[in-house]
Amino acid sequence: MLTDAQSASLLASAALIAVVHTAAGPDHTVPFVMLARARGWSRARTLWITALCGLGHVASSLILGALASALDGALGPSSFALADFESSRGDLAAWGLVLFGSVYALWGARQALRSRAGLALHSHDGHMHVHPHGAHEHEHAPSELRPKRRSATFWTLFTLFVLGPCEPLIPLYFLPLSQGEFALASCTALVFALATIATMLTLVSLAHTGLSTLRLAALDRWSHTLAGTAISATGLATLVCGL
Repeated sequence: MLTDAQSASLLASAALIAVVHTAAGPDHTVPFVMLARARGWSRARTLWITALCGLGHVASSLILGALASALDGALGPSSFALADFESSRGDLAAWGLVLFGSVYALWGARQALRSRAGLALHSHDGHMHVHPHGAHEHEHAPSELRPKRRSATFWTLFTLFVLGPCEPLIPLYFLPLSQGEFALASCTALVFALATIATMLTLVSLAHTGLSTLRLAALDRWSHTLAGTAISATGLATLVCGL
């Protein structure tokens, strides 16, 4: 059994480690900021997407951790396969960022070249399409008459964050769990999750504000390409530097 002082220290450590881990990893911030700039997301939409991805990021590690704990009691050594999978998820998510960023950058370059050739990308009520430069008066069907489409960008980001593990959370979570203190384990996970998501929201909000004040009209045509390149670079940095 952990003493009250040890429990308080564990909770404080969970909060501090979550903040440092999140702030030190550009993959927790850069994709949201760059995509928000390129796709014209509002601050509210950007933060909402960030929060959902952060929740999926933490929840996936908790679910795997709980499953590994259950299998440790039931199957013993058989649970090592889960531990191996957990350790490999970081590389898998990082390579996913590299691939997603590269594909998005190529798509952005295609749109930029179309714009240069006299074709411009326009957005009306969330519906994106291409027009020649100049007048293009027309009417769109009301948004409620168009079929609802899921955002491929959001679901790709969410999937990549679910794949990405919260490595520091696992030992913090297992320490009280191994002592049979399930309430403390739950509190530790909750503190870690709240600190992680709060840090992501704070950093993304600050970066979103700072980037929105910059006047980069000359680069707007290449915003998607720049966003994809930055996301891909973030994935490479995670792989090479272990961020």
